[in-house]
Amino acid sequence: MKPAAFDYHAPRTVDEALGLLAQYAGDAKPLAGGQSLVPTMNFRLAQPAALIDLNGIDELFYLQEGEHGLRCGAMTRQGTVEHSALVQRLSPLLHEAMPHIAHTQIRNRGTIGGSLAHADPAAELPALALALDARFSVRSITDARLIPARDFYTGLFATAMQPEEMLVDVEFPTLPPNSGWAFDEVARQHGNYALCGAAGVITLGECGMVKKAKLVFLSVGEGPVEAAQAANALIGEHTTPDAVDAAAETAAMQEIDPVGDIHAGPTFRRHLARVLAKRVLTKAAARANAQISL
Repeated sequence: MKPAAFDYHAPRTVDEALGLLAQYAGDAKPLAGGQSLVPTMNFRLAQPAALIDLNGIDELFYLQEGEHGLRCGAMTRQGTVEHSALVQRLSPLLHEAMPHIAHTQIRNRGTIGGSLAHADPAAELPALALALDARFSVRSITDARLIPARDFYTGLFATAMQPEEMLVDVEFPTLPPNSGWAFDEVARQHGNYALCGAAGVITLGECGMVKKAKLVFLSVGEGPVEAAQAANALIGEHTTPDAVDAAAETAAMQEIDPVGDIHAGPTFRRHLARVLAKRVLTKAAARANAQISL
């Protein structure tokens, strides 16, 4: 199929793009990598009056070290993030997860901001943003605000952004000392959407007990799902196999509500969540313990 007719604009600055968003009063779509938007337009699931092509806005393409960690311009290509030594140093969890996103060709075109703003519940980047306590810089023609990842995702393909707002920058804070991280997912074949995925972060105190923990799933709800109860149960505990097993069980049986589809039913997704939670928490704990022993 072909998309419905639309106006096309190619602004050269963020302010110009924001002016166009305001002009169309919510009936325009920013075009980043186009990996999700263009297919939905071709099937006429989306019929915006205008496309605002962000690919000519140089100020949105960057990776840099910020005050609190890694800063990514919204138009930074996923492939750039995947191969960046700066990302590997400042945000190793993000670096580890990037090869799981679709295929090389997709990552070479897809953008960090596009995936985060699209809010696909099966996408890796929203779950990583939540696990890393990322902060989203959002702008309109009249305002600018900073939205924590925990407040950014509001439902299925829904975010806290208003129609006239645009994501311009994302900051992934650097993990504190004695922290470990891990990401894993299960898909029918490499590059497919994951049946379930999990990101884990564990920070240990000097005594080796858990000081802070995060566990976030993808593809088991209407957005990224944080298993806060399971993570909090680890705080003050040593990362023994029994403690990790109990946390994984809590997460899979009490904190997610997966739906079934032609690829996997709810029961199987809960099983995957339990297995993946155990994997990522165990690996994250091992990495954190290795830092303490250095």
